[in-house]
Amino acid sequence: MRSIARGLGLGSAAMALTALTALAWPGTAGAAPAGAQSLYAPSALVLSVTAGPDADTGTAMRAVTLVCAPGPGGTHPNPVAACRELRAAGSQLDPLTAPAADAVCTREWDPMTVTADGVWQGRRLNYTYTFANPCGLRNTAGALFGF
Repeated sequence: MRSIARGLGLGSAAMALTALTALAWPGTAGAAPAGAQSLYAPSALVLSVTAGPDADTGTAMRAVTLVCAPGPGGTHPNPVAACRELRAAGSQLDPLTAPAADAVCTREWDPMTVTADGVWQGRRLNYTYTFANPCGLRNTAGALFGF
């Protein structure tokens, strides 16, 4: 009985691995032609805003997707500007969280954490930044986290 159960477990695992491989492997059915895949490096991010000093334990307030290649898109309200900023900044997102030159905020501690997680120009990107309060988030110099 054990060998049957073990065989079923291994068979199920093998079928699941085959299904995942078929979904993730380039050139699978329903995917873009091979020539189209090589025209650009993938650039797709999930951006989120969390109330609290830690994105893992805070309260998620909102999240959007941002796709920059082959063209701007996703659920971000201004994907064209956000993608333009990302291209200019490369993988260094700290300048995009800097306060605007005319920003005036109080100094209370009510932290808001932003994250960018995904792939930028074919490379894995995982970015987290914590603002002291919502005013700091609203008054960033960029459009990336303006959603």
